[in-house]
Amino acid sequence: QERYFEGTTYNYRKDGSSYVVHWNISPVRDENGKLTHFVSVQQDISEFVRVARHNQLLARALDATSDPVVVTDAHAHITFVNSAFSRVTGYPVTEVMGKTPAMLRSGQHDEAFYANLRKTLTAGKDFRATFINRRRDGSIYHAEQSISPVMDEKGRITHFVSVTKDISDRVEKEQGLIHDASHDTLTDLYNRRFGEQVLSSSFRQARALGGVISLILCDIDHFKQVNDRFGHPTGDRVIVNVAKALRHTVRGRDAVIRWGGEEFLVLLDDCPAEPGQQLAERMRARLEALQDEEVGRITLSLGLATLAADDTLEQFIERADTALYAAKQAGRNRVSVAP
Repeated sequence: QERYFEGTTYNYRKDGSSYVVHWNISPVRDENGKLTHFVSVQQDISEFVRVARHNQLLARALDATSDPVVVTDAHAHITFVNSAFSRVTGYPVTEVMGKTPAMLRSGQHDEAFYANLRKTLTAGKDFRATFINRRRDGSIYHAEQSISPVMDEKGRITHFVSVTKDISDRVEKEQGLIHDASHDTLTDLYNRRFGEQVLSSSFRQARALGGVISLILCDIDHFKQVNDRFGHPTGDRVIVNVAKALRHTVRGRDAVIRWGGEEFLVLLDDCPAEPGQQLAERMRARLEALQDEEVGRITLSLGLATLAADDTLEQFIERADTALYAAKQAGRNRVSVAP
């Protein structure tokens, strides 16, 4: 129809090799509008096509990888994410394009963390760290992340590439192992080994800073009779219920430790003798009101000691133990305070 034509096609050289051309054919008419000629312009776009195909292959490869990949421009706006990113974070591709990775922040890193990130990347260096990020649904995940700057031929940063590995399962297992190593299996309180570390650390801090700490050593009254009469499963239930009562009575910053058997140690942080005695009495009263379905009333004997100027850690614990012994000797179900 003698109209303008534009298209792309393959041509072949003399040696038989092919190349890709962008082809324009325009009709030429005389002053009367009669077609007289055609002008054909061909542009070799083989290199452009090669690069485009290479980029498509690269994009498909990045999309196929099982680890999340994010590409941003120099201003940290997202230009590419792969399918793994959407799978791990819950964000669809269309929702993140043009936004920044700050959308993943969980609030669990301080500003110094991000300042170090920016400083490292601005210097043209890779930044590697474990990030605690937040998914679209609000859940937290842990990620080993490597962020690398991409530079042009003049050394200017044009993009950043981030490759992430979701390590949430590994972190959960590690945290589980740490918890199991530090907590008593029956009561989920600190176990004695870890409790001794907590107590030692608190003692050193009190000595260094002049703080006041107190200890309450407590013991379930007549517990051997409970085991002998009702059996160990009932005894275990009593220990668990006592542990819950103690944990619900103390302040949030206090540590409750299963010291051994039916004995518990409570570390009162920043607590002088008088408020320590009041807290111990609340613990005693709460336990006295506790009724077990088989055993009936459960009571505690408690010994309180407040750190003295010349106490060693061993002497500190011994004073609480002596006070506990005095409470038992005085008839049990009472608080005794170490001099």
